[in-house]
Amino acid sequence: MAPKVLVVLTSFGHIEAANKPTGWYLPELSHPYDVLTQAGVEIVTASPKGGVAPLDPASVEMFKADPSAAAFAAEKKAVWEQTAQLASFKGRAGEFAALFYPGGHGPMFDLVDDKDSIALIEEFAAKGKPVAAVCHGPVVFVNAKRADGKALLAEKEVTAFSNAEEDAVDLSKYMPFMLEDRIKAVGGIYKKAEQPWGELVLVQDGGKLITGQNPASAKGVGEAILRAISA
Repeated sequence: MAPKVLVVLTSFGHIEAANKPTGWYLPELSHPYDVLTQAGVEIVTASPKGGVAPLDPASVEMFKADPSAAAFAAEKKAVWEQTAQLASFKGRAGEFAALFYPGGHGPMFDLVDDKDSIALIEEFAAKGKPVAAVCHGPVVFVNAKRADGKALLAEKEVTAFSNAEEDAVDLSKYMPFMLEDRIKAVGGIYKKAEQPWGELVLVQDGGKLITGQNPASAKGVGEAILRAISA
């Protein structure tokens, strides 16, 4: 039977203060999706509200020349427009090989403190199943705990969208907090690529915790998930 990976997308689609649409970021799902499905992995998608998970239109425009992103946007709408409700997956970690969160600014606003999401992450982690996220996706881990009560990210090398990258896209002032700072605050050992927008994927505990810094890191995160579930 093909292994299944549960992908959780944001349901948050608009930053009111900036009057700006947001959501999940196209290449951060398309690249891992391609890597995993081409290896025979089944992808199941969920979101807090279920139904359509908002795709950040800026990511469609920015990555229109990216073959993976463009093809995914054109051909795979059902993947993000027919998501199941996140709460329905609690207690079902045994059905899946791994859990993955793409980024986009949306997760900063809803998934960060979503109780169902946190419970799901803790359940997967307790069962020794890989949990992975890219760009703003790692925000989902900052409130999760390990079985011993410590923060999930405590003493782990973690990456995510950097303060410098947030400043570069001029959205720092609209964020509820800076992701790099929050990871450090919960005891994570934050790492970033030498240059903004550089690729960085960090794998901890033999593949149990996988993080990528930015859109350029998305394919590498997909490859790391595949290695972790194939081991």
